[in-house]
Amino acid sequence: MIVLVDGLNYSAWLFLSAVGLTLIYGVMKIVNVAHGSFYALGAYMAASVVGIWTTNGYPPYLSYLALLGAAILGGFVVGPLLERFLLRYQYEKDEVVILLITYALFLVMEDALKLVWGVDPYFISEPYEYLGNFSVGDMTYPNYYLLMLGLALIVGLVLTVVLNKTRFGRMLISVIHDREISAAMGIDVKKIFILTFGVGCSLAAIAGAFTAPTISVTPGLGVEVIVLSFAVVVTGGLGSLPGVALAAFIMGLVRAFCIHYAPQLELFVIFSVMALVLAFRPRGLFSLAEARKI
Repeated sequence: MIVLVDGLNYSAWLFLSAVGLTLIYGVMKIVNVAHGSFYALGAYMAASVVGIWTTNGYPPYLSYLALLGAAILGGFVVGPLLERFLLRYQYEKDEVVILLITYALFLVMEDALKLVWGVDPYFISEPYEYLGNFSVGDMTYPNYYLLMLGLALIVGLVLTVVLNKTRFGRMLISVIHDREISAAMGIDVKKIFILTFGVGCSLAAIAGAFTAPTISVTPGLGVEVIVLSFAVVVTGGLGSLPGVALAAFIMGLVRAFCIHYAPQLELFVIFSVMALVLAFRPRGLFSLAEARKI
């Protein structure tokens, strides 16, 4: 039971961290290496906003809305600006070139974060402590775990409904299969791209913002995140929402089991799962069907 609780908590974090990356790739066919920087941006934005929030004595139960607002503000402002004035002019280039551009963007954003927030750590434990604890057997866990799990479920549910039940979702799926035909049918592909990139970056920032109360927010925060997120996305299948959910669940449980019984293998098992899956399914657990072009 203890392994299950720890596994679900880590799975929720992995899903929140990786889902924006798979969304952007699924629609735009871009591996956004700067994804980790948006995670870090969300964490720093949350640290600043919640710090001001608690200093001014605002109600602590509303600090979660401050976390969400800070993340969306950071992701949905910076992300679309970068898509509009940088990435939009690169789509006709080779995928490797675009990958290098997002890597350069990652380096620039990491330095920009240091310029704005400095190199000292930030701590905002108030939202984490406010919710209290619950017990499983002899172990005590923070209720904040349940908040993260609930947030992951809500994000997954909302994305599923939007993709499958809305007009925007149908246009999105059309662009995923063939952007040229979609444009010929009258779909504004540029608008779809800028919204997708904004949402994907916001999801990364939300993951960072809600993780910030549980960690010390320091420079280099996004490096580990992009590596783990990429492992989850590749294991689940690039661009697949069900794939990233299943991969996050499996990796979370396996990691939790190792932490309790073989802690020295904590990171090794995550990449071992990825290698094992790719050995038998090179395109991941759920790979998107590609439209045949003549």
